[in-house]
Amino acid sequence: MKITMNMHVFLLGLLVILSFLQSQAALVRYTFVVQETKYTRLCSSKNILTVNGQYPGPTISAHGGDTVIVDVINKASQNITIHWHGVKQPRYPWSDGPEFITQCPIKPGTSFSQKIILSDEEGTLWWHAHSDWSRATVHGLLVVSPKIGTTFPFPKPHAEVPVILGEWWKQDVQTVMEDFLRLGGDPTKSDALTINGQPGDQYNCSDPDMTRITVKQGKTYMLRMVNAAMNNIMFFAIKDHQLTVVGTDGAYTKPLKSNYVTISPGQTIDVLLEANQPKNHYYMAAKFFTSNPRSVFDNTTTTAVIQYNGNYSKPASLFLPVLPVFNDRNASANFTSSLRSLASNDHPIDVPLTITRKLLYTLSINTLSCNNSNPNATCEGPQRRRFAASINNITFDTPKTSILRAYYRGMNGVYGDDFPDNPHFVFNYTSDSLNASVQTPMNGTEVKILNYNDNVELVFQGTNVVSGIDHPMHLHGHSFYVVGSGFGNFDRQRDPLNYNLVDPPLQQTIAVPQNGWTTIRFRANNPGVWFMHCHFERHVSWGMEMVFIVKNGKTANTRMLPPPPNMPKC
Repeated sequence: MKITMNMHVFLLGLLVILSFLQSQAALVRYTFVVQETKYTRLCSSKNILTVNGQYPGPTISAHGGDTVIVDVINKASQNITIHWHGVKQPRYPWSDGPEFITQCPIKPGTSFSQKIILSDEEGTLWWHAHSDWSRATVHGLLVVSPKIGTTFPFPKPHAEVPVILGEWWKQDVQTVMEDFLRLGGDPTKSDALTINGQPGDQYNCSDPDMTRITVKQGKTYMLRMVNAAMNNIMFFAIKDHQLTVVGTDGAYTKPLKSNYVTISPGQTIDVLLEANQPKNHYYMAAKFFTSNPRSVFDNTTTTAVIQYNGNYSKPASLFLPVLPVFNDRNASANFTSSLRSLASNDHPIDVPLTITRKLLYTLSINTLSCNNSNPNATCEGPQRRRFAASINNITFDTPKTSILRAYYRGMNGVYGDDFPDNPHFVFNYTSDSLNASVQTPMNGTEVKILNYNDNVELVFQGTNVVSGIDHPMHLHGHSFYVVGSGFGNFDRQRDPLNYNLVDPPLQQTIAVPQNGWTTIRFRANNPGVWFMHCHFERHVSWGMEMVFIVKNGKTANTRMLPPPPNMPKC
């Protein structure tokens, strides 16, 4: 075919237009009204905290590179903050959201306009409250579609479907939190697990409004999944359907076919579902995984229904999909360690190779005296003590003003900068018989200072202090590459030889296996104050958290941006 001058000009113009569209970032605006709303579940009716009266809350939709403004108006009776989980917020930690880390809470009767700056994230993220236990009901999806002019690295699905896994207490969730902190033991287990806010039909007094997803035979659907549950990893499957994982935590992965999914609290996973079975109704189901059978957990199963469109006889009964047993730690670890980055020309990876900061952080469940002022007082934890949790044997002590504000203004006395690179005390972390002397942690508000562009290698080491369990660790402000993991104690000489530096998954939340280790690498190229914590809410309440401060770079565009004028006051 001969290309004329006019056609050549047209094609050139089309390329220019497409290039222009790809470079354009939109400004999107939402309003979030936080309020108390009456909800009925499982023969109970209570007021819960919601956004815009919805549970789960509204979905935020944007394209890669967009900026989203969310006007958060607090009409509830308690403080609130909102975190945009998985959004890096380049140079702008002011809207990141964790209470007393980057901001003071939004008080009742006040508001805060939060700016969400999207950069290279693409896929499913989510937002949730980051104050007390409010995120049990205050959460929703944040969908980042491909930039204008680009598309998915796989055939576009027929439709996209939210699948938000959560849990429900008949009791007020704030009361659950206050009671377990006062008594020093484990929190009361939830009364049900949920899919998109509905428990399904496996419970007494199940809500008739069960989540149902209608599909057309021969079509492919993308499930945008998030585990919004408070305290446990979950197994998920769909009867008679194989799933294909194509993304996690706002980054694409090599297609991974599996009969089940393991998803940690805080994690998001994009899954393709092919509607390739005979027309019928099929259960999707989820239940908790726990590596520690001594822990208190909800051993129930939540269900929803995949129903094929068309005329056919509805089945008299449905059958649950096969899920791994509740304590199958190999099933959990094998799925998690099978994820791989796409690592293509269009979606390249950049694993730090020359490491400038090597860190090893132990993750422990601890105990403290029940009441220092009353030696005869007893609590519901082991040896009548109270539970605590720590990183490198430091239980985080939350300040009364935000660390970001203190750092930006040069305020003294709010935090220390002496968080250790390694544990103060080295021992056999995963031994079955640990001395009681290692149970008591130190209290402190210590941060780790990183230089701009430090290449960080961080080994998370789970311990068997008091009791070993998985820990889904989440880092704010950065994505990280998961380059290795294993059971037992990390071996500095042996284990790095098996690191995956070719196509490791890019994530923001990773489950460190029970009495095992996980190594992540990231480049500290986002100046500001960034929270890191376990995403089991009870562990956060016990103090398994710390803070990184990334210093400014030397140029104007590598320095932290100034705060907005409407920051909440303490």
